[in-house]
Amino acid sequence: MTSDNFVPVIDIARYFSGAPDGKRRVAEQIDRACREVGFYVIVGHGVDSALVDEVERVSREFFDLPFEEKMRLHVGGSTGAVGYTAVGDTALAYTRGQVAPPDLNESYQVAKVDVADDPYFQSEAVRGLVPKNRWPERPAALKDIYTSYYLRMGALATDLMRLSALALDLPEDYFDAKIDRHISRLTLRMYPQQEVAPLPGQLRAAAHTDYGTVTILKPGDTVGGLQVADRDGDWHDVPMIPGSFVINQGDMMARWTNDRWLSTLHRVANPPAEAKGGSRRLSIVFFHHANYDTTVSCLPTCAVPGVAPTYEPIQVSDYYSMKRVQQRTARAKAMASAAG
Repeated sequence: MTSDNFVPVIDIARYFSGAPDGKRRVAEQIDRACREVGFYVIVGHGVDSALVDEVERVSREFFDLPFEEKMRLHVGGSTGAVGYTAVGDTALAYTRGQVAPPDLNESYQVAKVDVADDPYFQSEAVRGLVPKNRWPERPAALKDIYTSYYLRMGALATDLMRLSALALDLPEDYFDAKIDRHISRLTLRMYPQQEVAPLPGQLRAAAHTDYGTVTILKPGDTVGGLQVADRDGDWHDVPMIPGSFVINQGDMMARWTNDRWLSTLHRVANPPAEAKGGSRRLSIVFFHHANYDTTVSCLPTCAVPGVAPTYEPIQVSDYYSMKRVQQRTARAKAMASAAG
């Protein structure tokens, strides 16, 4: 593990000025970060810090509730996995088809909050991708605050996708029609302090890649945090900069760009044993996903003449179905191994 400047910091304020030269300079930095690392940290994004503080406040209130009260919202076997997930319920390694001990975190997940009352969101294809949200009774303000944050992150994701288009030598609005009815998720993840030593190979969150386009993370500020793998398999700590967001590309952007951009392995490390009670950590994660019926295929600016693209075209909903099957299979293997 190394602590260095592997993950670049990009000030995107010049994008919002509207000046073509400023936009181009930011886009060039993003292209380089996505080609070399797959992660970058943004400042100058314009998100109100008071909104972020409110999300943190109500999230801590929620996770401090009695376990039995949180379990009333447990995802269980419900379609769409919205609601509460307890410590030990999941392992992100399953998303890669790998068997591993469960991750050491609990979470609360919210699906799309602005579902329009039209056939697009009522079809069979969208079932499970845009489920009805389940809100807790306490804290009373949580629903409104999370809704506001979800919408704000959706707007920021649109800006990042427009920057991505410029970085890929495409018209700025190239992705707009592909994300205008996005099916993103907001996940609040609490990593409890570790008073018992983890199992061999057990982490706060196992190594994985994200499925979608861009992930917008407000990381916690305690030890035992996010790490990113380089091409040699070495791990690098992601810097914690007050007021920043950590951005990474998901699998969809790797497919769209024919692997010009990386969907990078990352994990959340365990805190050092001496941290004990000082290692509780809250992360706020917005997983941006394109419209479920968008077909992702090699972008014209990423095609290699005379060479077939690395990936076949695939619809977003089909890709997620494939990943869910992979995850369920790995989970079944893990449970069978534990029972044996």
